[in-house]
Amino acid sequence: MGVALRVIPCLDVKDGRVVKGVNFTGLRDAGDPVELAQEYGRLGADELTFLDISASTEGRATTREMVTRCAETVFIPLTVGGGVREVADVDSLLRSGADKVGINTGAIARPGVIDEIADRFGNQVLVLSLDARREPGRPSGYGVTTHGGTRPAGLDAIAWCREAVERGAGEVLLNSMDADGTTGGFDIEMIEAVRAEIDVPLIASGGAGTVAHFVDAARAGADAVLAASVFHYRRLTIEAVKDGLRRAGIEVR
Repeated sequence: MGVALRVIPCLDVKDGRVVKGVNFTGLRDAGDPVELAQEYGRLGADELTFLDISASTEGRATTREMVTRCAETVFIPLTVGGGVREVADVDSLLRSGADKVGINTGAIARPGVIDEIADRFGNQVLVLSLDARREPGRPSGYGVTTHGGTRPAGLDAIAWCREAVERGAGEVLLNSMDADGTTGGFDIEMIEAVRAEIDVPLIASGGAGTVAHFVDAARAGADAVLAASVFHYRRLTIEAVKDGLRRAGIEVR
């Protein structure tokens, strides 16, 4: 799309702490979200994504407070997801300091909420967060999951992406549940399949382990690359990833 690639750390938040596991299980504590956000801001992250993976009512209240604390001290765009089901949820998070809001299960339950959010706030604030995995029975070979990858949604991932963008999603965060937390590489075929069908920015997520993996995702058509454990546990730095991308001839922010 001719735009510089973004490098985005992802903070999976549960009960007010950042956690990370493999395929969403075996969660380990990775630190305080506001402290980590500040550190990533200093280290050159282009954006930050917060996903409240427990997303209970009390969790959302905690999330709002956390977003406000981050927005006051970190000066890069914040995307926040988890438990978003209505226009009012988006309004609350934007007022708390989020720049963009991710929606996943809420949109699957009621797709029309995508239209409502886009009509109210514009496409640019709405990110479709998609937890997809390989499902041989689906037309595209990829299915959608909910509840942290534990439940099949009965949807074809590519068709759902297309519908969500047509309804007004301004960006797609594509997370491979098969690759999530494995550090074995992004699902390149899935990225290419989605890229061929949508014309909005595509964020690749799930599986980053080496600098070469980020390069592969960019070449497959990702506009942004997102990772969690490799950054949280300091296996890679944002600077090293950006240097590797530049060396591969990919423009970065």
